[in-house]
Amino acid sequence: MLDKVVIANRGEIALRILRACRELGIKTVAVHSTADRDLKHVLLADETICIGKAPATESYLNIPAIISAAEVTDAVAIHPGYGFLAENADFAEQVEKSGYIFIGPSPEVIRLMGDKVSAITAMKKAGVPCVPGSDGPLGDDPKTNIQIAKRIGYPVIIKASGGGGGRGMRVVRSEAELLKSIELTQAEAGAAFGNPMVYMEKFLENPRHIEVQVLADGQGNAIHLAERDCSMQRRHQKVVEEAPAPGITEEMRKYIGERCARACVDINYRGAGTFEFLYENGEFYFIEMNTRIQVEHPVTEMVTGVDLIKEQLRIAAGQPLSITQDQVQVRGHAIECRINAEDPESFIPSPGNIDRFHPPGGMGIRWDSHIYAGYKVPPHYDSMIGKLITFGENRDIAIARMKNALRELVVGGIKTNVPLQQKIMADENFQNGGTNIHYLEKKLDASS
Repeated sequence: MLDKVVIANRGEIALRILRACRELGIKTVAVHSTADRDLKHVLLADETICIGKAPATESYLNIPAIISAAEVTDAVAIHPGYGFLAENADFAEQVEKSGYIFIGPSPEVIRLMGDKVSAITAMKKAGVPCVPGSDGPLGDDPKTNIQIAKRIGYPVIIKASGGGGGRGMRVVRSEAELLKSIELTQAEAGAAFGNPMVYMEKFLENPRHIEVQVLADGQGNAIHLAERDCSMQRRHQKVVEEAPAPGITEEMRKYIGERCARACVDINYRGAGTFEFLYENGEFYFIEMNTRIQVEHPVTEMVTGVDLIKEQLRIAAGQPLSITQDQVQVRGHAIECRINAEDPESFIPSPGNIDRFHPPGGMGIRWDSHIYAGYKVPPHYDSMIGKLITFGENRDIAIARMKNALRELVVGGIKTNVPLQQKIMADENFQNGGTNIHYLEKKLDASS
């Protein structure tokens, strides 16, 4: 097992990694910015190192500072968590070249799956179903691009090859809009991602967002751990996630899961990863792969009993997967509500001092968070301050427990999105299951 790990992140995921390390007897090094001296995992880690000022560019995105922290503490590995440098192939490469273990896939695989065009090409080769599209980047010939759009059928969506987080996308509903939309998206992609390459796909009108969790050890073994539904979104950002996805049968789960696991072996994947799909009319369409642990990983842990972070650590230590596919069993239902420090109506961030705090409890309740009474939420980072997860024998029980837990949760001194989450849990269409990715946005627009 690994001897000492640098946790190159902050907030709840850093604390989650620290807990897993403790269970495995691994010593921890918490790197932090000047704004994060009082983070819970910093107070609990075996060693701590300040790596820069509050802005992420001067701390959590400072590659030399993070690698130096590993060097001065005699750590053997670095866990990137999610966000920041987690899917940065250059970071993974520099970690490995410096003689340390990157807890994640190889730099080559991160690059392969980080580029949407090469990722789709690799997935098609592996037999993973993909959205009908241009089968590569769009060129400069207007006639060819018009023909591609006609073949796919309107509406289409133009996407930046190096994009993400909902940026670098433009929906086109007619030929009259096409060429200008391609030109604008190329310009935006070049400015935002340093890569002007774009591609074209069929735009699905009312899909759900279904994703498949995988684990692979890089030794020829890969498994899938069922699916999650992440369709409740606002501005392409997930708000509520659940596992398993409503309406997905065991046969469908096996069909898509086996293809994802096989693709992991084909590309020599190592670690935890997630295949993201749009799902419409009974069909799965691959959109991207996240080559890291996901924010919503706890719902998968709750229904399978598999500790995904500990598996990441074991794989990084060179161990084969500790479980086989036939040992994976999906039991019950789990729901996760992201709790953000923001106004529940305007969604403006609400940093500040937490003067009162009480976490919910009871049967089937999990609270993943770094906050405590007296903690000051800084204005420099993402507004998520915790994840509230409930588990039940079925979906109705999980929702009922979430309603109770949201009532019990007390975070005083700042605004949070708890009222929004309560409205979602009370929504009849959500309770019925299977809402599409546009549902929440339309609901919020109608109430504003």
